[in-house]
Order: sequence, then C-alpha cells, then structure tokens
Amino acid sequence: MLATTQAGAWEVRPESKPVVLITGAAGNLGRLLAGALSADYRVAGLDLASSDGGFPVFQADLTNDAAVELALLRVRERFGPRIASVVHLAAYFDQTGEEHPLYGAVNVEGTRRLLRALQAFDVEQFVYASTMLVHAPCRPGERIDENQRFDPAYAYPASKVLAERVVEEEAGRIPFAILRLAGVYDEERLIPTLAHQIARIHARDLQGHVYAGSPLTGQSLLHMGDMVDAVRRTIERRSLLPKRATMLIGEPDPVSYDALQDEIGYLLHGAEDWPTMRVPKRVAAVGAWGLAKLEPLIPDAIDGGEEPFVRPYMALMGDHHYALDIGRARSLIGWEPKHALKRELPAIVASLKRDPVAWYRRHGIAPPDWMVSAGEAGLNAEELRATHEATRRAEHGRYRWAHFANMALGTWLVTSPPLLGLTEPEMIWSDLLAGGILIFLAFAALSWRATWARWGAGLVGFYLLFAPLIFWTTNAAAYLNDTLVGALVMSFALALPPEPGVSPLAATAGPDVPPGWTYNPSAWTQRLPIIALALVGLYVSRYLAGYQLEQLPHVWEPFFAGSAADPQNGTEEIITSAVAEAWPISDGGLGGVTYILEIVTGIIGLKARWRTMPWLVVLFGLLIVPLSVTSITFVIIQPVVIGTWSTLALVGAAAMLLQIPFAVDELLASLQFVRRRARAGRSWVRVFFLGDTDEVEPSRPQRAAPTDEFDRPPGAVFKDVVGGGVGLPWNMALCGLIAIWLVFTRLAFGTTGDMANADHVIGLLVLTVLSIAAAEPTRAVRFLVMPLGLALLATPFLYEASAAATVNSVVCGLALVVLARRRGPIRQRYGGWSLLTR
Repeated sequence: MLATTQAGAWEVRPESKPVVLITGAAGNLGRLLAGALSADYRVAGLDLASSDGGFPVFQADLTNDAAVELALLRVRERFGPRIASVVHLAAYFDQTGEEHPLYGAVNVEGTRRLLRALQAFDVEQFVYASTMLVHAPCRPGERIDENQRFDPAYAYPASKVLAERVVEEEAGRIPFAILRLAGVYDEERLIPTLAHQIARIHARDLQGHVYAGSPLTGQSLLHMGDMVDAVRRTIERRSLLPKRATMLIGEPDPVSYDALQDEIGYLLHGAEDWPTMRVPKRVAAVGAWGLAKLEPLIPDAIDGGEEPFVRPYMALMGDHHYALDIGRARSLIGWEPKHALKRELPAIVASLKRDPVAWYRRHGIAPPDWMVSAGEAGLNAEELRATHEATRRAEHGRYRWAHFANMALGTWLVTSPPLLGLTEPEMIWSDLLAGGILIFLAFAALSWRATWARWGAGLVGFYLLFAPLIFWTTNAAAYLNDTLVGALVMSFALALPPEPGVSPLAATAGPDVPPGWTYNPSAWTQRLPIIALALVGLYVSRYLAGYQLEQLPHVWEPFFAGSAADPQNGTEEIITSAVAEAWPISDGGLGGVTYILEIVTGIIGLKARWRTMPWLVVLFGLLIVPLSVTSITFVIIQPVVIGTWSTLALVGAAAMLLQIPFAVDELLASLQFVRRRARAGRSWVRVFFLGDTDEVEPSRPQRAAPTDEFDRPPGAVFKDVVGGGVGLPWNMALCGLIAIWLVFTRLAFGTTGDMANADHVIGLLVLTVLSIAAAEPTRAVRFLVMPLGLALLATPFLYEASAAATVNSVVCGLALVVLARRRGPIRQRYGGWSLLTR
C-alpha cells in the first residue's frame, strides 16, 4: 500500500496481497487473467499503451531498454520491489508464417530485456507463455510430452523456441515455469484457424470442403478459463514447483479435422455429414500461393479485399497432429481441463448465429457484404440465410428434373456418334468426353448445394456450341446435334430456379422495380422481343454456317448476284470472301453461337435480375450492343469491299439492330445499381457477381406478392412487349425511311463509285444510331444523326455525282439535320438518369 510523505515522495507500506505483474496485460488474455487474479493478488500490467481497466497498466515497449526500465521503475514506486510472479504473455504474432524483425525484437530480445531488468527485483517466479507448436507433431494415436523434440514449422513457434532458451539463460536466480499452451479460445473468441474454419462452413464456401493432408489429424485447444486456471495454479504453487518447470497445457484429446467439420456443419446447417475432400499438401500450398498473388489484381473478390487467410505454410502443416500428454501439469499443479472443444461448440455456434456480422468482425474476418447490407436493412442475417436456404431447397426440388434431363442428354451425346454416322475422330471423342463429363456434373447437381456442378454443366453446354466449329465438321446432323444439345444443357443447368450464385440477401429481399423507375426492365415482357429477334438471327446464321462448313451445296439468294466470273450468288460470295475467312472458325457459326447465348442469357434469371445477377445483364448487353455494331459494320463493307450484297446477312443485321433498344434499359438499371451499392460502401465486385438488395422508394412500396405479368389481357401484354421503354417518334421514323432510301440510291439514281458508297455507309450508320436512340434512356444519341446529315451535304461536292444524286443528297442531309432535333415523348422514368433522355 502506498502513501506520500510531506516531501512528496512515495513510501511503500505493507500489503497482505502479493503482487503479480502481467505483460501484454491489455490484450484479451491479459485482461481475463488479471480479472481472475485480482481477488487474491495485486495485479499490475505492462503493455505498449498505459491504461487502467480495473488495474494499472504501465506503458512499456519491450524493444527499448529505457522504456522497460522506466516501466519497472513505476511498478517499483507503486508496488515495491517484491513480485510474487511475472506472467510474460506479450509477444508478436502474424498469420504470414514468414520471418519478421519483431519476432526477434519482441519475442526473443524483449524477453531477454525484461528478465535482465527484473534482476533488480525480488521475483519469486517468472511464468513464460510459450506454445505447444515448438514441438514436432505426432501421429494420430500418439501424444506429445515435454521431452518431444523441437521442430517449429514456421516463424512464430521458432521465435518461441529461442525465447525459451533466453529464459533459461537470463533467469538467473529467478525460478521460472514455461507453459507450452495450446491454441486458446472461449465461446466469444477463437484462434484464427478455427474461426476461419467455422466461417467457411457458415458461408458454404467451397474451401470449407477441402483440407490439405489427413482429415484424421487434429490440434489440441485450450479454453481461456482453463488457461487462466493453469496460470493461477502455477502462481499459487510457485514455492512448491521446481526451479525450472516446463508443462504442456491443453486439452489432451483433440477433435479430428473431419469430425470437427461434421460437427460444425451439423450445428450450422443441420447436416449430419459435411463432406471434406483431401487435397495433397503441396497442391494446396501452390493454390494458397496463387490466391495470394491473385488478390492484389481483384482485391474485392477474394476474402472481402483482405489477404487470403490460408497461407502455404498452413497447407504444408495439414498432417500435423498435436495430442498432449498433460501428466506433468497434473502432477505439478493439479491441473486438467474442465472444458472440451466439442462440448463448447454449440455455444460458439450460437454466438455466431446471434449476430453473424459482429462475430465475423470480432474475429478479424470480413463479413460477406450481404450480411452487412441485411443488418443495415434491419434484417437478421442468420434468419435470412436460413430462409434463403429453405427456399433454395424447395425450388431445387421442384426443378430437379432438369438435372435428370441433362444426365439423359449426356447419354444422348455418348451414343450419338454411331447414330449420326460420325467418321471424324475429333468429333467422336468430343461427344464421348462431353457426354461423360455432363453425366457426372448433372448427377452432382442433383444436390441443392452443388451450384458448382450447375456451372460446370453450363460450361459443357457452352463447349458443345463451339465443338462443330472448332473441328470444322462437315456432318450437318452432328452440327445440329451439338448445337441443340448445348443450348438445352445450358438452359437446364442455369436458367431454372433457384438462380445460381446469388447472395441470400439479393434473392430474398429487395425491390423488383429499380428506385426511381416506373417499370421493371428485367420483366419477361422486356426480354421476349430480344429472344424472338435472336431466334431469327440464329436461323439465318446456322443456315449460312452450313454452307461455310460444306454441309450445304448452295445458299438461297433471291436478289443479289455475284460477280460475272464467279458462279456463286451474292450471299455465297460474301460468306466465302477473304473478310469472312479471316476468322479461324466459321463466322456464320460464330454468329449462331452468339444468338444462342443471347437466348440463353435472356432466359436466365428471375424478374429482378438487374440487381440479383448484374454480371449476366452486362454480358447480355455486351452480346447485343457491340455485336450489333459489328454486324452492321459487316453489312456496310459488303458492297464497298466485296462488291455485292447478301439478303440473309441484311436480315440478320436487322434482327441484331432491333435488339439494341430492348436491351439498353436493363443494362442501364444494372450499372446504376452497382454504382449505387458501391457508393453505399459495398464491394462493387461482389455486388456485380453476387447481387444485393436495393433501396425501396418510400412513396412507392413494393407489392408483398407480385402478380404474374402474363396474367393480363393479351393486348396489355403485347403492349408491354413492344413498347416498354422503346419508341420511335415520327421524326425518327422519317429519318429511318431516309436512311433506307440512301442505301438504295445506286438502284434509284444509278449512283456509282465513291458517291454510292458514301450514301450506303451514311444510311446504315443513321439506322444504327436510330436503333440505339429508339430506347428512351439513350434518346439523346439521335443527335449523332446531325453530323451524318451534314456529311451528306458535302459528299456531292467531294465525289462525282449526277445532278439528281446531288439534289437527293442535299435534301436528305438537310432533312436529317432538322428531324433529329426533336426528342419525342419520354413515357417512362429511369431513376437519376436524365441527360440522355433530353
């Protein structure tokens, strides 16, 4: 007890309670230990920052001699020179497994510095908190005792080995006890490896199903209450212990990794068995290294922007087993654990379920964005996850027939080669392998959990679309077979509920109509025009590809002949031209694949897919808008470069152009949504690929039970199909007629040469601009018609033109400039998007 003299100096008065000094006292373990000892001891602490959380903690930097001496001077002034026990918990640790200067500076030299400074005190005992990981691991069925050889697997336990040697060298007259502790945990705080293991299973992460090494191995753990009890007993028996005592402290019987997986899976998801696949350690280590290298490239997509937790050294420790012989602790301090991890797991999982976001953050794990968003929306994340899983199970059960159908299609592929008369070895092996893989993946997809198998089956279908083109098959039946089967496989695997890869929050909560919009751009009535037009393009492209693959002897062409020296008609000449043959595969077949992908991506996803599957909507838009421009470019160069036309190519280009206005609004809604969520603090990468909820306008609450959009009179449905967000005002319609007229001036006025080419190019460019401007959100694009009209005013004076062609060009150019000024009515609202609707 302390009092001040008249001179202001401290004097020490006798105190019945002995003094215990704890280093690292501000940490969880230090505070817990201090609380447990405070009834019987006067507790003081050393840490990097001073505090007074019920006991005094003096600031001390163990890497600095003067700081340690000053801190101990203050301890002496406050408590006197006699210390019953110094419990040294302070240490540096990180998850990298690599060497760090602080391992030496804090763990080794810091321990040396502390012991040397303590020589000036009357210290009855020095307790050093080491780790069981200093020892070489044992095999399942064996136990480690204190005589097991040292073999630390990474930097942290290696520093503890060196620190133990420092304790032996520098303790001098101070008796010491080295406690080699197992990983410490309680119901609220876990060691990182266990916390991440539980988080992976909670999130149904694919990594939660794999383990590097034998899943029969396990590592002893130590409940915080048992750790505190062991330290307390060590302090109490300080006068009875040997001058140099070493004890292993931990639960003697670890739970194997496999049993732990099953128990966590059962507690979290009600599953009696959580399948765990063994991965070779070196393969896992390479994978962990690759993820660490990939993370800086796509930081938001891996572990929420944090570095991946699993490191190569962890994977290489997959076979390490730590079961402890605690006989020495029993005999020296009468200690054995009162807790066991398996008995504590229900309380640990209950803590997670009560508040998942807080649990994740408490353990330094970035919670999934959907959990954070759910909390901000006032929803219980765990209840949301359970509801989502129940819904997915039910939907998967209703549509499980689709995976049986894909298994049947796999058998169809395997038996196709002889039935189709295939003689090309590449195509035969292609169908056999694709069919076998599809059967396996479709079988795996029968489980509602195996979303990966659905994606895999979809990739098989995607491959089948390209196989006849890659191997350039001349067998028309094989081409038709693979194309049809590929499209069906992709549709059965990915287009039916439940939506694959969508976050629980996105699938469960959120509006159907984007905030500030007057209609849903992802409604089926919005997608049907695109799908119908894609079918037209598909039939044209597959027909042209049949000729390119030498499956058809000729192609129908009603209007355009080829060159006089060539027996081919216009279409045949174009699709066998140098431009078409510049592609490594049939460009007609590639167009057919693109149209199939448009159809499939058009039917995937439910009516809120603008926010549940933004990546798909963007892919859908990229398939349509850029490829439409590419298609019209090919039509533009036909008469200019090749010298003729193709009726079917014109039909295909028209079908592609007409899709653009119907696709723009959904693409805009998804991009607005991703930007909105990123501004709200969500990871845009995760929102883009997994979806999210969204704001609901207070003035326009969402319906609790949305009605079927087709449960209306046919006229109302048709009106939505052809007019939702799309319109062509009379002035733009006139611009379109002028553009078509320009394309045929070579026929109307006999225009030839550069003047005819200029009219042709400008006319088709005007049609392209009008196609984009027909969508209300991009109506302002119509202004691009004006410079094209001005170009028409100049072309008669740049190229040779007849009087009639000159007058036509000038009149058409002036008309385009004047007509493009009028915007026309905008019937819908598009949130904050206003610039391009003016």
